[in-house]
Amino acid sequence: MLRGSSSALHSNAVLAAIAQETLQAAGFPEGALGLVAGGERDELGELATQAGVVDLIIPRGGEGLKHALAAVATVPVIYAASGNCHVYVDATADLDSAEAIAVNAKVQRPGVCNAAEKLLVHAETAAAFIPRALRALAAQGVELRVDGRARALAGDLGVELADASEQDWDEEYLDLIMAVAVVDSVEHAIEHINRHGSGHSEAIVTADVAAARAFQLGVDAACVYVNASTRFTDGGEFGMGAEIGNSTQKLHARGPIGVRELCTYKYLVEGAGQIRA
Repeated sequence: MLRGSSSALHSNAVLAAIAQETLQAAGFPEGALGLVAGGERDELGELATQAGVVDLIIPRGGEGLKHALAAVATVPVIYAASGNCHVYVDATADLDSAEAIAVNAKVQRPGVCNAAEKLLVHAETAAAFIPRALRALAAQGVELRVDGRARALAGDLGVELADASEQDWDEEYLDLIMAVAVVDSVEHAIEHINRHGSGHSEAIVTADVAAARAFQLGVDAACVYVNASTRFTDGGEFGMGAEIGNSTQKLHARGPIGVRELCTYKYLVEGAGQIRA
């Protein structure tokens, strides 16, 4: 069963019809796919309480949709949740690589859940990296919101820097906006990310194997990258084929949700009179 936003009713109907035709051409029975055509929240609540009829719901949308479902659902739900993703530039990072990763993670496609929303920079490399990173991001049209330490190191960039509020650290912008902060250690970066991140995708840029391993083990996220952009969190990029969303839950699916994550097991056991002692 498919359900789309009420703001795209006609598009939903066309896309569902195409999917139905494709499934029938592939040998699936008529009616294997259906469209819940309304789109209002009370209809969503009715669907989410059909225990014994509906096996699983995967909501892909904003936090409002997630909270609305969580309040009423009596069937299993895998939340394709939001992504407040970070790039952390460690003290030993190659600055050319760090700049390329930060810019790519933010601007390559800013309106998706695996785009980076925050940039954290180790204090030991901040003086060298902050000005060039902010300049590169601003050149791509990114609005910059910075903490006091980042502002002090930014210098005269010729662009306006906004002060990052406490709310900024928790916000998923889905836009050309990025908040930037200076941290004192990889431990402080991990603490910041675990406090404010959404458990989606996080990246460290470093040449220090110990720092990379500490980040991998310490950050609570579905996907943790070392020296790579967060933009790779995707079913297609992972070789899983098409995805339905990215789960930030821990059971049972975590990360991209593909065909494998939608399947369960049925054990077929054949015996010849065995009994258990």
